[in-house]
Amino acid sequence: MKVLHVTPSFYPATYWGGPIFSTKAICDGIAAAPDIRLRVLTTDAAGPALRDRLRQMPLPYRVDYTRRIAGHAVAPGLLARLPAAMLWADVVHLTGTYSFPTLPVLALARILRKPLVWSPRGALQATQAWPDAPHLRAKHLFEQAANMLRPAQTILHVTAPLEAAQSLARLPHIQTTVIPNSVTIPPVTRRPYRPRGLLRLIYLGRLHPKKGLDLLIAAMAVLPGHVTLDIFGTGNPAYVAKLREAAAGDARIRFHGALHSSAKAQAFARADLCVLPSHSENFGITVAEALAHRVPVLTTISTPWRRLAIMAAGACIDPARDDLAEAILRLGAGDLAAMGARGRDWMIRDFAPEAMVASFAALYRNLVEGEPQMVNA
Repeated sequence: MKVLHVTPSFYPATYWGGPIFSTKAICDGIAAAPDIRLRVLTTDAAGPALRDRLRQMPLPYRVDYTRRIAGHAVAPGLLARLPAAMLWADVVHLTGTYSFPTLPVLALARILRKPLVWSPRGALQATQAWPDAPHLRAKHLFEQAANMLRPAQTILHVTAPLEAAQSLARLPHIQTTVIPNSVTIPPVTRRPYRPRGLLRLIYLGRLHPKKGLDLLIAAMAVLPGHVTLDIFGTGNPAYVAKLREAAAGDARIRFHGALHSSAKAQAFARADLCVLPSHSENFGITVAEALAHRVPVLTTISTPWRRLAIMAAGACIDPARDDLAEAILRLGAGDLAAMGARGRDWMIRDFAPEAMVASFAALYRNLVEGEPQMVNA
């Protein structure tokens, strides 16, 4: 079976956040299957500026990085290679929503009668759930075009039931399947919690307004002096400057920039509590990574992690009603070691990479063989 994955950006373009890692995890796992041949068609976009370009990485499967000339992923070379690549494939997997490759891939899949898996990676959900989502009128027109162009044999891949429900509000009458992202489980190492009485908070992710990082910085202003915050990630320079200005004068808040995967273990080892005050998340890979590293998590009801409290590994709050600073102190005063251990056990049990890869392999095979798909939402 031949699988073509089309995505506007690909590893190592970590500027674009969690979807880069989760998309690569899918491709790594699928490419290892003995009966599957994989190709990836993408752009060389490493960041928002045209000078931010990638060189092809040595990966065990073919990745074609076409040259971006504008925007996030405007790459004529991608369009030039697309017809032949789609003719080669038995099934096409599209990642991304409001981006340059989306509508051409949908249209060609319909013309060529290729089964299609479409991973919007939370973009539809964010538009539906986030009142301040930009360009709402243009996005609505884009969604209408996508619904008209997509082939009948299209499966919308979402990572949680919440994403499915909110995505269907944007694209009604589309079949969905829920396959959660996976997380790599690191080895267990000895680590302290709250050393010298400190409560060390960590935020890891893209610096974007929907992430609610401004709420966390505002909470730091009223939290006591023993609470510190380390911020890892990059974003639009103008927005990052606003965040830095809001945090100016507070030496407890430290901006570290991008965090490469090899350094994540060290960053989590120096944290007691991960805070993700997001306005919208389709999955929130940072939550899974923190739990895998035995770091309890505080996030919001706008993420698919409401089981944190049930699993006694963290908490979800409603930022419109609950006080973020108070929630940080309350959770931080608990048994962090026990919460961390429970979170790690949860990730091992329910989010192992093998289960995710098996689900995608089965989905691809069923589409190619014309088997009926299960509607998850």
